[in-house]
Amino acid sequence: MKIALVHDFLREYGGAERVVEALHEIWPEAPLYTSFVDWKALGPQAARFKNWDIRTSWAQHNWLVKTYHSPLRFLAPKIWESFDLSGYDIVLSSSGWFMCRGVIVKKPAVHICYIHHPPRNLYGYATGSDLNRYWPVRLYATIINFFLRQYDFETAQRVDYFVANSEETARRVKKFYRRDSTVIYPPVDIPTVKSKQKGGYFLSVGRLTYAKRVDLAIQACNKLKLPLKIVGKGKEEAYLRSISGPTIEFIGGVSDSELDRLYAGARAFIFSALDEDFGMVPVEAMGHGVPVIALAQGGVLETVVDGSTGLLFDEPNVSSLEAVLKKFLKMKKDWSAACMEQAKKFSKERFKTELKSFVDTHVRN
Repeated sequence: MKIALVHDFLREYGGAERVVEALHEIWPEAPLYTSFVDWKALGPQAARFKNWDIRTSWAQHNWLVKTYHSPLRFLAPKIWESFDLSGYDIVLSSSGWFMCRGVIVKKPAVHICYIHHPPRNLYGYATGSDLNRYWPVRLYATIINFFLRQYDFETAQRVDYFVANSEETARRVKKFYRRDSTVIYPPVDIPTVKSKQKGGYFLSVGRLTYAKRVDLAIQACNKLKLPLKIVGKGKEEAYLRSISGPTIEFIGGVSDSELDRLYAGARAFIFSALDEDFGMVPVEAMGHGVPVIALAQGGVLETVVDGSTGLLFDEPNVSSLEAVLKKFLKMKKDWSAACMEQAKKFSKERFKTELKSFVDTHVRN
């Protein structure tokens, strides 16, 4: 069976890219079709993809599209429909907001879409920036998104089988596309040995974008004078630095070994993301035995067990997070065993086994 992998684009290394890596481990001979690769933006993570058979679209050689792919997202149909996927028996797309499931897959080939989330910008969910507060951007988005929602729905009907990364995403697929999906949780690297907790600082890991709401963690830790280390980069970094007090430290991008060391010294992990579809980093933290203090929205409700592997706060505001942090500080509890046990449910090995079984079963039938 000839298999092709398809992914939105390679520009940053996050949860979706970890899924693509796992897909490549299952089917190492399968080429990866993607709109473009920004090797410079990937930084040290580019080495992960250097030896792959990657086949890019015409956008790879168009600096305007690569740089402004978000405002130029109306070009997505032209990008995906430019690929020739004839000759493949299975097309497995890893689809997020850039809608790579729009590739043309002709029968009898089977198109299986692993969906991270329907495009957040099309359906009112928080995105990487809060530019909609500016009326020209809001007007432009209203016009463009009207047509892209139609395209998004149309491409969803082309897919033979949907695999969702969480029950939350499966509900969104049903709501916006009227399609059923099978939930297979994404792969998380789980440490094989227990971290020795130092119990010093609080930790935040992820892209520094509006939807992640790292500002809530900063402001709460400012008020309580708690040490907070922030790992990650993003367009919100300058603003986040401007509101940070003396107990806040920005680490930037780190290697896997350095991240392991940071997890090992963390007292707790703070995750304030809005409407997260799954959220891999809270599971990663639990895998290191670190309890998670998280906003009770989206996929987090499927991973963090309130009172057992962490604590949840109800509202995306500083006072709600501050109250839960005070509660956490009063608790004298060893969280590590329950956290690590919960994290095992989301291992990479489990993902690879379940997805391969799904593909084998549905293609054979």
